[in-house]
Amino acid sequence: MASDLLHAKLAAFAFSMSFLLSSALGARVVCEQLTAELCAFAVSSTSRRCVLENMHCAGRPTEYQCRTSEVVVEDGRLAGLVETDGCVRACGVDRATFGISSDSLLDPRVAGALCSSPCLQGCPNIVDLYSNLAAGEAQ
Repeated sequence: MASDLLHAKLAAFAFSMSFLLSSALGARVVCEQLTAELCAFAVSSTSRRCVLENMHCAGRPTEYQCRTSEVVVEDGRLAGLVETDGCVRACGVDRATFGISSDSLLDPRVAGALCSSPCLQGCPNIVDLYSNLAAGEAQ
């Protein structure tokens, strides 16, 4: 029983690492092909942000699916990027984020983490996203 759980965890880890490695080597990133665990803070190869959506079906458990949004990332260097878990932690954001919203900017812990050196210097996708959200709120 414990070995089955260990094998499942190792398989999930291997899949995640192989996906991240293939992304780094130029594989196409298609939002609809991402797992719910990798969706938030990803940018498709066509420079559109990926968003996690909550799919409701009457009488069925809630499903989460990754979808391509209409939001285009202007910085072409971010195309095909799946943000790392290290950046998610450094920037104080949550992969279970649904859609694209500036709501988390109201949390002082998130705002502080977004302004931290590790986030600002190492996580351009998350910084770009929240900078654009903040700029949109100011208009």
